[in-house]
Amino acid sequence: MNDMFCFQCEQAAGGTGCTKVGVCGKKPEVSRLQDEITAALITLARALEGKKSCPECEKLFESALFMTVTNVNFDPEPLTAMRDAILAQAAKVGGAVAYNADDLFSGNEDIVSLRSTLLFGMRGMAAYAEHARVLGKTDPEVSAWFQKGMKALGDEHSVDEWLGLILEFGSINLKCMGLLDAANTSAYGDPEPATVAAGYVKGPFVVVTGHDLRDLKMLLEQSAGKGVNVYTHGEMLPAHAYPELKKYPQLKGNFGTAWQNQQKEFDGIPGVVLYTTNCIMPPKPTYAGNLYTTAQVGWPGVTHIEADADGNKDFSAMIDHAIKLGGWQDEKLGDPLMTGFAHKAVLSVADKVVDAVKSGAVKHIFLVGGCDGAKLGRDYYTQFVEQAPKDTLILTLACGKFRFNHLQTKLGDIGGIPRLLDMGQCNDAYSAIQVAVALSKVFDCGVNDLPLTLILSWYEQKAVCILLTLLALGITNIRIGPTLPAFISPTVLNVLVEKFKLTPIGTAADDLKAILDPAV
Repeated sequence: MNDMFCFQCEQAAGGTGCTKVGVCGKKPEVSRLQDEITAALITLARALEGKKSCPECEKLFESALFMTVTNVNFDPEPLTAMRDAILAQAAKVGGAVAYNADDLFSGNEDIVSLRSTLLFGMRGMAAYAEHARVLGKTDPEVSAWFQKGMKALGDEHSVDEWLGLILEFGSINLKCMGLLDAANTSAYGDPEPATVAAGYVKGPFVVVTGHDLRDLKMLLEQSAGKGVNVYTHGEMLPAHAYPELKKYPQLKGNFGTAWQNQQKEFDGIPGVVLYTTNCIMPPKPTYAGNLYTTAQVGWPGVTHIEADADGNKDFSAMIDHAIKLGGWQDEKLGDPLMTGFAHKAVLSVADKVVDAVKSGAVKHIFLVGGCDGAKLGRDYYTQFVEQAPKDTLILTLACGKFRFNHLQTKLGDIGGIPRLLDMGQCNDAYSAIQVAVALSKVFDCGVNDLPLTLILSWYEQKAVCILLTLLALGITNIRIGPTLPAFISPTVLNVLVEKFKLTPIGTAADDLKAILDPAV
C-alpha cells in the first residue's frame, strides 16, 4: 500500500502521482489529513442536503478547501483542527452518511478523473471566494455551489453528468472571479499602469508573498512611520498598481521572482517574510526563523499570525523583528517592471487596440500566462514571447510572467501600446476574460473568432478552475503546458480535445507557426 497518493499539481512525481512524499514537500500525514478534510466536507454537504445552510458552514467549505490547495498548509496541527471542526459541524446538523476518504481517488479511471477535476477546480475557486469574503464580498450562488459540488463528489454520475457538473462549475467560478474583482477594486481602487522598482534599498524590511491584498494593506498601515520598508514578491507584484496601496511610501518595490525560487531568494536575507497565501516552499533552516504565515498558510514551527473576530491582524511582532534584523546595508536595483494593465486600463485604450488590429499594425494577440514552476519545460513560455512577431501583443497574468516580464523594454510597443501587458495575479484572470468579451463585441464576432490565442501554464488548482471557466465559456484552441494534468485520463482528454480542441504545447516555433499560419 502506498504511503500517500496525490496528483493534483503539475509536478506530480513521474507525471502520475506522489506516493511516498510530495514533490512540494508534503508528507504522507499531511496528504492524508487533506483527504480526510475533503471527505469531511462531503459528509457535511450530505448532512446539509435539503436544509438551509449557515454562514459558519459556508466559511468551512471555503477555508478548508483553500487549505488543501498545493503549497498552502503543511502543518498537521491546523489541518487536524479543521477536519475535526467540519466533522463536528456535520454531527451538529446530523443525518449524514460519512464519506470514506479512501474512495476519493479509487474506482473507474475516468470517473476518478472527472471527480478529481471538479474537486481541484473547487479548491481553486475556494481561494478566490476566501479573498473576496475577507473584504466583505460574498455571493449566495457561489457559496451554495460549494455545498452542491461537494455533495456531488460523493454521488454516482454518468460521464455526461460529470461533464455537465464541471461546466456548470466553470460558469459559477466566473461569477466568483467577478466577485473578487469587485472586492479588490472597491477596496483599493482600479489598478493603474505602474512602473515598479525591482531589487532593494537600504533599511529594515518585510517581504510579502502570496496573493492577499488585505494582509498587505494592514501591514502597510501598521508599518507606517516605523522605518520599515515593504517589498512584494511573486504574485504580490500587481499590488503596486492599486491606488490605495501604492500611496504608502514604504512600499518600495518588488523583490525576487516567482514562488519556486524562494529557497534561493530568501536564503540569507536580513529581513522577515510574510506568507499570506500559497505558495510556500519548504523553508531552509537558515531562514525559517524569519518567516511568518497567516490565513490558511502553515508550516510546522513557523510563527502564525491569526486574525481576531473582526478579521484584523497584529503584525507588530513581525515589524519589530524586521527592525531588529537591521535590513539591507546597501542598495541593489535592477530593471523596473510594469504592471497594472487590468481590464479597465486595457479597455481605456481599446480604441487604439482595435484600430491597430484593423490597420494591420497588430496581427494577433496572445494571452501567455498562468502558474510558474520548477519543472523543466517552462522555458517554452520565454521562448514563445521572445519569438512572437513584433506585430503581436502579449497579455499576461499570474506568476508565469516571471519567465519573461524582464523583456518588457526589449519587446517595445506598438503605437504607444506596450507589447507586453501585465494584467495582474492569477486572481485577476477575470480581467483577461472581460477584455476578450469586450473585443468580441467591438468586432461583432465570437471570442473564438478574434485574433486571440491563449497559451496557458498551469501548476496548481487555481489554474484548473480558470481553465474550466474558459471551457464553460466555450473558448477553444487553448494550448496548455508544460505537461497535461496527471488526473486527466486518456478518455477525458479525448473528450476535451474533441469538444474544445484543447492542445498540449509543442515547441514555441511550431506553435507560433500553427497559430499564425493555420493553412500551412
